[in-house]
This record gives sequence, C-alpha cells and structure tokens, in this order.
Amino acid sequence: MARSSFSFLVRSTWLLLLLLLAFGCDSSKKATVSSAAPQNAKVAAPVTITLGAYTTPREAYGKSILPAFRDKWRKETGAEVTFNESYLGSGAQARAIVGGFEADVAALSLDPDVQKLTDAGLIKHEWKSGPHAGIVTRSIVVIGVREGNPKNIHSWEDLAKPGIEVLTPNVRTSGGAMWNILAIYGAALRGHAGTPKGDQEAAVNLVGSVLRNVKIMDRGGRESLLTFERGVGDVVITYENEILLGKMEGKKYDYVAPASSISIENPVALIDTYADRHKVQPAAKAFVDFLFTPEVQHSFAKYGFRPVVDSVAKDTQSKFAPVSDLFTVSDLGGWAEIQKNIFAQGGVYDRALERSRKDAP
Repeated sequence: MARSSFSFLVRSTWLLLLLLLAFGCDSSKKATVSSAAPQNAKVAAPVTITLGAYTTPREAYGKSILPAFRDKWRKETGAEVTFNESYLGSGAQARAIVGGFEADVAALSLDPDVQKLTDAGLIKHEWKSGPHAGIVTRSIVVIGVREGNPKNIHSWEDLAKPGIEVLTPNVRTSGGAMWNILAIYGAALRGHAGTPKGDQEAAVNLVGSVLRNVKIMDRGGRESLLTFERGVGDVVITYENEILLGKMEGKKYDYVAPASSISIENPVALIDTYADRHKVQPAAKAFVDFLFTPEVQHSFAKYGFRPVVDSVAKDTQSKFAPVSDLFTVSDLGGWAEIQKNIFAQGGVYDRALERSRKDAP
C-alpha cells in the first residue's frame, strides 16, 4: 500500500512539473510576442520645435500660424508638434541664440541678425537659397500718430519740429530701430525729407534732429508701441504691421506713411546645429517651408505684414498704404555697406546721436 501511494505521488509530481513547464514556455512565447509588438508598430514620435523670433510677429505666429502647422503636421505624420516660443528685440534674440539659447528656427527682423548665427557656425546651409532669399515677410517704416493726427504730422522732417515727442527703439537691441533710422536717412539722401538729394551731411543732421526729440528708447519695436499705447509721446516710428495690428484690436491711433520709406524685409532660417541636436530637423524644415505657402502668407497679411508671394501680395495690396518712393537696403549699398557706414562705431548713427545731444535744450 505504501509503495502504491509512493508511485502515485511520483507520477503526480511529474505531471505537475510537465504542466508547469508547458505553461511557462507558453507564457514565455506570449511575452516575447507582446514585447516585440511595440517595436514593430509605426508610432510617430511627438516633436517640440523652439522658435526664436523678434517681437512684432508674436500674434501672427501664436494665434494663427503655429496652430495651422500643428494641424498640418498631425494630418501628414500622425504626430503631435508643440512649440516653445521666445520673442525679443531682433538683435537681443540673435545674441541670445549665439549665447546658447537653442532655438531650432530663427525669425528675425533683418538680415545681419541671421548672419550672426551663420558666423557663429549655427546655420550651416545657404539659408538664402530659396525663391524669396529667406525673406518671409515685408513691411514699411511709418509714423504712428494719435487719433485724428492732432500734431499734423505728415513727413519725416515734421518729426524734427520743436516740441514733438518721438518714440523709437534702441538701435543696439532692436532691428526695428535700425529700420527706422534707415528710413529717415534714406529718404533724406534721396531728397524726399526736406533735404537736398545726395547731401549726406543734411541727412545726418535730419536724423540728429529727430533723435533730439526722442523721449524714450525701448529695447524693441513692440515695447516702443506699448509705451505709445500707454499715452507717452506724440508719435512712434514703427512698422506698418504693428499699427495695423493695433487698429485691428481696437486701438485708437492712426498712422502716416511718408512719401519716401524703406521696404522692410524680415528673414527666417532653420538653425542646423540646434535642430540636429534636438533631432527635429525634418519638422523644423517643414515649418520653415510652410511659412512661404499662400495659406500662411495670407495669415501674415491678416496681421499687417506685406506678403512676399506675388499672388498673395496682389490679392492683399489694397490693405496697405501706397508709398511713392519705396526704396530698399540695396539702394543704400547693401547690408555690408550699411553696417560699416551707418551703424558701426563713428558712423552715421553715432554722428547723428552726438549732434542730437549737442542740440538738446
């Protein structure tokens, strides 16, 4: 009886072991199949793009363009894209990026600020190689005035009249400020600001006379307009798009487009070093390309920017003020010449600023 019980126990034990082994093998196979599934599934990874921009297109990007790209990217790839946004004066933004702020895309006010990124080795491709040479929007320099233009301002030389309080940003931090100086100086050189054509000294004197009336120099164009909106100053020298945006939002001011002004050209560029480091190169490049589509160019126009795509520019031209003498950076010799003769130490701007201080009451 004991031997029979022992045999039964042995057989039961072996049967139990076999069942456990079989179950373990099956579980192992299931676990292997289960763990392999996610590796084989095509799940698009989310992407985060960091945008480093100058101050004035904040609303165009934040309210319209970035949401439109999120929808487009999701439909095309199934992935989510988010944006980290930073807005500073153009010069300050360029210095921040060179100093280590890892923006994947730079949307700045003027060419030399993007060139700083190239010179620092952050942009490795030829960013001007596209059909619009990297210029994504245009505008013009205008004079913002109080509603009804109570000071009767119509031209650049009117800003030099005694008692007129002028706002314009600081040239050392703001691309907008540089455009403002170029507009006044260029119009004077071209004989459209109460000065003889080609008379450089008269042009420097006019810039100095306007600077003498400057009440506050903010760090960027947006800050300068906000100061004006708080009731400071009689006029603000600014981008046309800034005034159009303010009026769209119900602000109570007007603007004057002088007979002669400069065509502002705002560049955008992919920053290769940081986009590669963050592994977002395809998405960041797609975003830059997206900015030149008719859809986005219409969005820029809605927020007061002059489009660079010809068909959109034609569709929206009635929105913008006509300028009889619209000149460009090339008419002033190009950016290299401008940097050397106008904004370098001892150049036109420094001379005009020194004269403004001597003439100050």
